[in-house]
Amino acid sequence: MTGPVLKARTLVTDDGVPIDTIHLPGDKELAIVLAHGFTLSWQHGAVWKVATHLQRSAGVVTFDFRGHGRSGGLSTLGDLEIKDLDVAVAYTRELGYRKVAAVGFSMGASIVVRYAGLVGGLDAAVSVSGPGRWYYRGTRPMRRVHWAVERRTGRLVTRAWLKTRVSPNGWKPVPVPPAEAAALISPIPFLVVHGDQDLYFPEEHAHQLYDAACEPKELWIVPGFGHAESGMTSDLADRVSRWIRQAVQLPQRVPDTPEQTGQQEQPGQPAEPEVPVADAAGNGAAGMDKGRVTAGDIPGDDTAGHG
Repeated sequence: MTGPVLKARTLVTDDGVPIDTIHLPGDKELAIVLAHGFTLSWQHGAVWKVATHLQRSAGVVTFDFRGHGRSGGLSTLGDLEIKDLDVAVAYTRELGYRKVAAVGFSMGASIVVRYAGLVGGLDAAVSVSGPGRWYYRGTRPMRRVHWAVERRTGRLVTRAWLKTRVSPNGWKPVPVPPAEAAALISPIPFLVVHGDQDLYFPEEHAHQLYDAACEPKELWIVPGFGHAESGMTSDLADRVSRWIRQAVQLPQRVPDTPEQTGQQEQPGQPAEPEVPVADAAGNGAAGMDKGRVTAGDIPGDDTAGHG
């Protein structure tokens, strides 16, 4: 072993929930807080791969949301998890990092967006494969997710099979939706990353977030990219790292991407999972188109109860 020994630590939120956390050290100029998707944890292979790759350009702090992995409490699907992110950001500041960015995936993306808009305290925020609104049931995987969290049988299966403990109480009241929170993020630089092959949330969710936000903001629709952590190639992770360093006005440190060296990574789109709950670490990725997009009509919310 050539680097320092890594140590998991337990942080405690202001409502008393223990949060299992790991710090991958880097230069004190910048740290990235990584927020995972539903049913995952920092020990999941896809999350760990992203974390260790981001460490090439910054220190990284990642953790298990409540109800996930080795953290305590019950998952509230993005509501009280804002407290989990808050304690992780505070811990990152205590470690001495001068700039702190947050990158969230799927459920974690909604939490990063809400935290950046409602709390602040970040130097940059990135949403990857995040929803623009709640209660979306327009895809088969999202209908499975709703079954897993709204039905008692679904919650039992989720606990036993995917080791994720979901609160049976639902949202009372309904938390501020991601797009409404996105409108409050400015002046924090905000990046929205979404795949054109996302099986969970179609592109309209990315447009909804981007259109709601104020400058400085950027939208990347990535050809061939599916959903969240498992879709992140090293090229895409490097692009996100480069954007963060530019957003916080730091010099670049990430080596040239495969695209720049002529070795383009190939996208992939694995088959839809057969488990009842859609694992939030989805699918393949490729290169990306950067820049603003023209807003389209955003369909209204799919309404239903949550609990």
